[in-house]
Amino acid sequence: MKASTTRIIFRTIHIVFSIPIAGYVYSPFDKIPQYAAPTRYVFVPVLVLSGLWMWKGHLVRQFLSKRPTRQDAAVS
Repeated sequence: MKASTTRIIFRTIHIVFSIPIAGYVYSPFDKIPQYAAPTRYVFVPVLVLSGLWMWKGHLVRQFLSKRPTRQDAAVS
């Protein structure tokens, strides 16, 4: 997959999962308990992971590509 396609996918995920958080922030106070669990356990973690991947994903890919496999480590 090309880098531009990956970038577009992560940006889309990041924007789509931020919409419910805006709804959580601006919802009436009596509806907040309904949105609390999905916001805490689904939307915020996905936003954090997609944001970190867009920010420092190149370092993660670089680290994973340079790690020797078990066969290479056994031969060396």
